[in-house]
Amino acid sequence: MLKSHFAACAIGAGLAAFWAAPAYSQEYPTKPVRVITSPAGGGNDFVARLVARALTGPLGQQVVVDNRPTVLIADIVAKAPADGYTVLISGSAHWIGPLVDKVTYDPIRDFAPITLLDRAPAVLVIHPSLPATSVKQLIGVAKSRPGQLNFAVGGPGSSNFMAAILFSHMAGVNVVRIPYKGSAPAMTSIMSGETQAMFASAGGVAPHIQSGRLRGLAVSGARPSPLAPGLPTVAASGLPGYESETLHAMLAPAKTPPAIVSRLNQEVARYLQSGEAKDVFLKAGVDPAPSSPDELTAIMKGEMARMGKVLSAAGIGVK
Repeated sequence: MLKSHFAACAIGAGLAAFWAAPAYSQEYPTKPVRVITSPAGGGNDFVARLVARALTGPLGQQVVVDNRPTVLIADIVAKAPADGYTVLISGSAHWIGPLVDKVTYDPIRDFAPITLLDRAPAVLVIHPSLPATSVKQLIGVAKSRPGQLNFAVGGPGSSNFMAAILFSHMAGVNVVRIPYKGSAPAMTSIMSGETQAMFASAGGVAPHIQSGRLRGLAVSGARPSPLAPGLPTVAASGLPGYESETLHAMLAPAKTPPAIVSRLNQEVARYLQSGEAKDVFLKAGVDPAPSSPDELTAIMKGEMARMGKVLSAAGIGVK
């Protein structure tokens, strides 16, 4: 009799837990959701604001962008409650950065992936004074001037930092990477001739190519970009196999309930697949690219493995 009583209680508790999980996800969210991202004006912030605005209606709550110093954003989210009310929007530096510098988080273990957001190829541009009109010729110039060609880059682990590392590794050239805090000062440096080359965002650099202040050589992705008409890929212009893109992703703290992750994934994917999103993103030189959580994990692990080898060969990385 006593055993039957305990068995009934156990079954009742199990059923209660079963029904409670869907109810929790159906009620979510009951308060504003915070999107933690980098300071205003950058690529992370641009994507975060579009996604936050698009989610506010479907979720029935305000989705607020919270700009923090880039070096802190992942740590803030990793330590946040796993309840779906704090999420991260970050770029490739989230998973590549830990290969370069010591960080307080694990990009895989400490996060619940939600979705990839976009892919954005860069444009390899040079100062017009350089005697090169193709990637092959640029490689030739770099080999004839070892240690003299300056590439403008962002901080360690940033997309154009990694693009330059990959370029020098695959081309077998010795170039100098000059770090800048943001794309604006980096762009100023190459237009003034302080640096001679840069992997820049397609949307941001297009006017400077058109005006002749910079010379576009190729796009870094696997295919040409409509925002860089007439430019081939780096791979087709002298460096076979080269491919580098800026990626943005949305993640939550580890152990966020799967139902909440699924809800956010579905709502973000619905927006990214809309004509409105495709139009806005394309004008910025970005391709919307929603994914499943598992696909995002595979992308992060694949990029960490690929770029880890490149960084190791270049003598860069966490000791």
